[in-house]
Amino acid sequence: MVANDPIHQFQIKELAGPVNIGGFEISFTNSALFMAIAVATVTGILLAAAARGAPVPGRLQSLGEVWYEFIHNMVKNVLGPEGKPFFPLVFSLFSFVLAANMLGMFPYFFTVTSHVVVTASLAVFVVALVVAVGISRHGLGWFKLFVPSGVPMVILPFISVIEIISFLSRPVSLGLRLFGNMLAGHIVLKVFAGFVVSLGALGFGGIIGSVAPLGMAVALTALEFLVAFLQAFVFAILTCVYLNDALHTHH
Repeated sequence: MVANDPIHQFQIKELAGPVNIGGFEISFTNSALFMAIAVATVTGILLAAAARGAPVPGRLQSLGEVWYEFIHNMVKNVLGPEGKPFFPLVFSLFSFVLAANMLGMFPYFFTVTSHVVVTASLAVFVVALVVAVGISRHGLGWFKLFVPSGVPMVILPFISVIEIISFLSRPVSLGLRLFGNMLAGHIVLKVFAGFVVSLGALGFGGIIGSVAPLGMAVALTALEFLVAFLQAFVFAILTCVYLNDALHTHH
């Protein structure tokens, strides 16, 4: 039954431990392992892409250049010239999320971004950075972001409350969007794969009947690869949009 359980694939397992320090468990888990693999994969690909630096790039170098230029243009278009110092951050976030999403598509691998604690941690870090950048750049005047100009005094308190709630919801929406898409996609894939196995076990008629779920599983796999890329893109571009609020606050 475990093999057909769509939730079993998200179970966190200790690979080394348990290790407790000061009452906190810091055991090395499959989640930590695949985070390390994601970082190592990105680092390895980029180092290999930049190793030769040939005037006429090969396939791997071309991949690295397109990768770099894609994020560079995103940061430049959203943040402008002042956003250049944030390029390494956005590049790292996009690359990590993309690698974690793609690794999770392989059988028996673990999807790090299917756990809300991971995606929420990234989202809270981004929003905390936005607050820090906004205050360091504009001082306490940055909080005027929550007091839009030109709003009648009668409704200004309500508008300010809405603005504050909207801002505080950013880490929730940023983290839940990535978590929800990856979790739901993998569950659906597991369910359709289970249909194929279950129907195939019923004999010839079952094998014929399993063709439709098999086709759906293949189509959903292709769609899930697209979603894996799009979610990394959405996370990166929303990070740029939020940083833009910190850099270019309009009163």
